[in-house]
Amino acid sequence: MKATIKWVDGVMFVGESGSGHAVVMDGPPDLGGRNMGIRPMEMLLLGVGGCSSFDVVQILQKGRNNLVSCVAELTAERVDAVPAVFSKIHLHFVVSGRDLKPTVVERAVKLSAEKYCSAAIMLGNAGVEITHDFEVIEV
Repeated sequence: MKATIKWVDGVMFVGESGSGHAVVMDGPPDLGGRNMGIRPMEMLLLGVGGCSSFDVVQILQKGRNNLVSCVAELTAERVDAVPAVFSKIHLHFVVSGRDLKPTVVERAVKLSAEKYCSAAIMLGNAGVEITHDFEVIEV
């Protein structure tokens, strides 16, 4: 996996992934930015949510569950020091579908957390407290 980060100006950068996708990163005005893009730590949090959501959806689809939507709501806390690393991340999955069994959704979330989500496992191994919960909505 490769990526390139190019400085634009101020504290704005463009990141390009090895697959050719780009994203703008920028800081807040008080740090010289223009608030034109996502902050790098926000991107890291989104990466954890995206990685885990990918797993949960894949597991549920492979189990032939009638999945309609999956939303991961993330909250994170950072330490009040430099570096301001994450100390806690919580993922709350809202999974909608027809005849979804809570035990099946719970298993998918647990498998992602303990076995498949590289991003969450990596951060957890670095000392970030990562928790998960879920709710199932019948549609």
